[in-house]
Amino acid sequence: MRVPIKHQLGREEARRRLRTRSGELAGLFPGMGAAVEIDWPSEDRMTTNVTVMGKTVKGHVDVEDDAVVFDIDLPMALSFVEPMIRSTIEAKGQKLLG
Repeated sequence: MRVPIKHQLGREEARRRLRTRSGELAGLFPGMGAAVEIDWPSEDRMTTNVTVMGKTVKGHVDVEDDAVVFDIDLPMALSFVEPMIRSTIEAKGQKLLG
């Protein structure tokens, strides 16, 4: 699942805000008791491992000049929550950058 969040902050400011607020990513899985592991293997890529409902969801977030792109590998067992996760990322993604 790929969800781009447009911004007008520039790459450096978007990266700074995402780093500052990355702890809020567990909130993208409301009511599911998600545990989130975050790493920054490069300046413009944050990797995530989210454990929710006994499943680990891997993904990454790429910081671009005019967008932050969430790319999540959602297992088939959790595919039923894709619409909810997508809409939550779209709604809360702007708050992470705000």
